[in-house]
Formats: sequence, structure tokens, C-alpha cells
Amino acid sequence: MEKEWFIHMLPERMEERPVSDKAQEAAKAAESALRDKDRLIELTDALSGGSRRARQNAASALAIVAKESPETLVVHGSAFVDALNRPEAQTRWECLDILTMLVDRDSRTCDRAVPGAEAALFDEESGLVRLAAMRFLCRLGATTENRSEKVWPLIDEAIQCWHGDLEFQDMLIAVADFSTGKLTPLVKEELESRMKFDAENGKGALRRRARQIVENIQAK
Repeated sequence: MEKEWFIHMLPERMEERPVSDKAQEAAKAAESALRDKDRLIELTDALSGGSRRARQNAASALAIVAKESPETLVVHGSAFVDALNRPEAQTRWECLDILTMLVDRDSRTCDRAVPGAEAALFDEESGLVRLAAMRFLCRLGATTENRSEKVWPLIDEAIQCWHGDLEFQDMLIAVADFSTGKLTPLVKEELESRMKFDAENGKGALRRRARQIVENIQAK
């Protein structure tokens, strides 16, 4: 049991137990990993294992670790980049959330996650994956002018693709953060142009967030 302490925590069908139970078990696993480096390594190794269930469980726990102590995950950055190739949505969105928290600590490793994030950004089956990808790309793109130019075409296409979708309002929050970053003049010009229509003609939260983005750009 010690070696497989986490893999067999949940039943074969994850939906057979309440979400609260799964959340509690993920929190327990994260707490253990924060105390024990060997268990942290077990979790990161599970991301590349053959069990879909174990990958999802590990990703959930590691996302909690990232919130509590992101610096402990920097040395494992490559594992999260690789995990963006897993087929299940949960592993990918959890690892994108982790990488978002690592941008300020290891941006070079995060650069290698852009192809995986691009695929996730246009995943037609999971809105959570798309949203996590947008948050990651916006965070990374805001760090330097070169990165802003690299990710802007993806962000721009996603704004057009997912406009009006359930996750779009939260995507715009990430874009608003992006608009305060280190953007090239061309990216600022194109972002302002992209959001101008919604800033002037949108309704409710859409209009407010679009106006915020435009104002952020004009204030710089």
C-alpha cells in the first residue's frame, strides 16, 4: 500500500464518490507531498504513468501544492509540460494551472508549454481546458514583449473563436491582466482594436471588461 499510497485512493470510476471526497483526498495527498519530497516525486511521476485515474488524482493534488508552495514544483516543470499531452481534460487543465503559477519562477520552461497550451486553447470538448490555456498564455505573454508577440495570435484567435461561450467572461479577465503586461506597440494596437467593438456596443460584464482592457492599453 505504501508504494501505491495515492494511485488507489479513489475507485475505478471517479464519479462514484462525491466531489467533496475527491477534494479531501487531493488535499490530503498534497499535504503529504509538501512534507515529503519522495511523495512529491511519486505524484509527478504519476503524471506520465499508464493509469488515467492516477494521472488525474496526481494532477489535482499537485495543483493544490502549486497554490501552497509553487517554488517546490519548479524542478518538476518539465513533467507538467509533458502532461499537456495526456488525453484526459482534467490532467491538462490542472497542469496548465500549475504552469501558470510557475511563469514568474521558471518562464523558460513555461515557454516549452506553448504548443501544448495552443492545442488546449482550441480543445472543442472542454471549456475548462480552454480557459486554463488562456490564463496560462496571457500570464506568459505579459512577461516580455517578445512573448507578447508570440502568444498574441493565439489569444486573438481564441477571443474570436470563443466569444459568447460560457468561459468567455473569465477568459477576458485573463486578457485584462495580459493588457497590463509588457506588450509591443503592435500587440497593444491590435488588442485595443479587437476589444473596441465590445467596449462600445457590448452589454453588462462583457462591456465592462472590454472597456477595462481598452483603458489599460490607453493608460500605458
